[in-house]
Formats: sequence, C-alpha cells, structure tokens
Amino acid sequence: MAIDEALLRSFDPVSSPPILRLYGWSPPALSLGRFQKADQVLDLERCRADGVAVVRRVTGGGVIYHADELTYSLVCSPEQIPPATSIKDSFRVLTGFLLAFYRAVGLDAVYAADAAPEGAVLGERTAFCFAGRESFDILANGRKIGGNAQRRLKGIIFQHGSIPLHNRAVTGLSYMRDRLPDHAGGAASLSEYGVVVDPATLHHGITTAFSAHFGAALVNDSLSERELADMKKLLADKYSADLWNLEGAGE
Repeated sequence: MAIDEALLRSFDPVSSPPILRLYGWSPPALSLGRFQKADQVLDLERCRADGVAVVRRVTGGGVIYHADELTYSLVCSPEQIPPATSIKDSFRVLTGFLLAFYRAVGLDAVYAADAAPEGAVLGERTAFCFAGRESFDILANGRKIGGNAQRRLKGIIFQHGSIPLHNRAVTGLSYMRDRLPDHAGGAASLSEYGVVVDPATLHHGITTAFSAHFGAALVNDSLSERELADMKKLLADKYSADLWNLEGAGE
C-alpha cells in the first residue's frame, strides 16, 4: 500500500507516463476502504489471534481479504486514457482490459450494469466488498470476480483491484463482524471456472490483455529514487501505524 501511494504522490500528470503495477500479497492480509473504521467492521480479536494483518487503502470501498490473487494498480491522467463521460464511466474504461482478459480465458464476463435484472440495486454501500455490486464490477458466470476502487487527485487517476486465482471470500468474511453467509456467496475466482494458472502465467495474460486493449507498449521499470524515498517514509510514518491502518487518521 505504501508503494501504491508513493506512485500516486510522485506522478506528474504532465510529464509522467501511465503506470501499471502488478503485485501479490504474502502473507495474506485484510485491507480496509479509506473511510471504514476497523473496530466497527472487523473482529479485531480474531484478526490478532490468527496473525492476519490489517491495512488501509487510499481508496474507498469495503473490506477485501487478499490471498491467492494478482493485484493491479494504475496511475494515469484523464488525458492518457480513452474518453470517459464521468468518474463512474472511467471504471468501465479502466477495467476494459480485465473484461477482455476474462473473456480470453473462456469466462462469460460482463459488467454488472449489463446483467442486472430490472429493479436490481447497484452501488449500495457494503462493509464487505463482495457483498455488493457496482455498475462496472465484472461478473463471471453471474458472480462477482475481483473488486476495483479508485482515488482522484488533481489531474491524476489512481485505481487498483484484485484478480482472484482462488476464492477466499469465505475466509475473509470470517474476520468481519457481520458474517451473513450470503455476503460471500456471490464471489468467484478463476480456479472455480477451470482456469488454473500460476502467478507468472496470470501476469503475462494480464499484461497481454492490457497492451491489446489500450494499444500500449509496456516497459518494465523499477521505483525511481523519489518513489523509493516516498515509499520508505510512508511505510515508517503511516502504514506501520495503527493510527492509519485501524482508525484512518494521520494522512
């Protein structure tokens, strides 16, 4: 999370090229949305007993349990992506490569808005990410696969999301205060639909879909000196502190 924020802070909307970052989680962890209160939504005693770390994202949304997944983050300016009619529509623009990837591996993937029955409620706030559906969440065979969240600064778009290899939603739900079984029942993963890949193969599939969808040539890179310095400071002052991770203060 410190690296993601360092990339966001260091991005210059005029001179920086767009950034795609791919990463994983080891060990597994729970991430809170920017405005959630840990003690209100999580069973913190159980988290501590099981040694499950709790971190906070700079984006909104509900709790996600990160395990057996590939996570992506994007940093760009609005001018560097295809036109979007609104912030909400930018989710459609920016997740188009994910839709293309899921379809390429044989999943019946659509946006929730395109599959919702008449009268269905989309965009309802939920404490657990997989309990709700946004208009441009991606459904695979009718179930939500992964989650995406966005943050805007002046002239900059930051977005990240998850691509689950295996479904760990039930495990994530076990750390919530509200553990209604149906909150995890609508989640899906690649392996459940017969797509069994290792992280390196998934990485290649995602980058290939990204390049094709956006017409972009990807170049491998590492953190700049400024990004590395920002990451280290954020890690020490913010992301290692309960003040931020549990309470959302100290930004």
